Amino acid sequence: MPPRCLVVEAGLIDYQSGLVLQEQLRRVVEQGLWDGMLLFMEHYPVITIGTGGHDTNIVQERSLLAEAGVEIVQCKRGGDVTCHNPGQLIVYPVMNLASWQRDVHWFVAQLEEVIIRVLGRYRLCAGRKARYTGVWLNQRKVAAIGIAVKQWISTHGFALNIYNDLGFFNSIIPCGIQNFGVTSLAEHGINLTIAEILPVILAEFNAVFGCSVIKTDTLMAGDEHAGTKISASRMVDGPFSW
Repeated sequence: MPPRCLVVEAGLIDYQSGLVLQEQLRRVVEQGLWDGMLLFMEHYPVITIGTGGHDTNIVQERSLLAEAGVEIVQCKRGGDVTCHNPGQLIVYPVMNLASWQRDVHWFVAQLEEVIIRVLGRYRLCAGRKARYTGVWLNQRKVAAIGIAVKQWISTHGFALNIYNDLGFFNSIIPCGIQNFGVTSLAEHGINLTIAEILPVILAEFNAVFGCSVIKTDTLMAGDEHAGTKISASRMVDGPFSW
């Protein structure tokens, strides 16, 4: 029986709420009620600094960011500085890697493969770049990846630029990389909503990870199990179909 992953759609929420939701999902996976839970959301404007990050990569004055309502958060994911804003899809796969492979490098490569395949569906030739994590289009990063793994359960994940305002990235040196910029699907003429690209991501996630991806409408931690109630989500009973 393939591993099972439950889909959770949180909509547009603030970054701190996303962290709380991730931790709730992590506890559910830790209990063994699901092999993984795929958390989809968008964030209000926020700059995050990973465990390998440096404040010097935030180039905008802090006072101006504060006036604009932009939060700056030090977080536990790997990587350097990045930013999130509406129109960018955030995917947090909270997964027990013991159900797949206990290999962090393999996991990151699989996430990259999911994104590359998704973009390929829209005839975009995306790929990897030596020494740099993430997915690239024409020498510019379209998806950033930063994860954390504790007791082989992953949190955090990737951010895919779909139609978000890329001017926000001028406030930082994205991922600490000065030689390359960022891009989005919209910049390449692919005009999609989050709802439109979501089933494509789920299909490729299912193909790459070989799992059963399920959408449900009550976030009780698993079918007939008496689990932890997490939050509401848009629901479809049974296996998700494309």
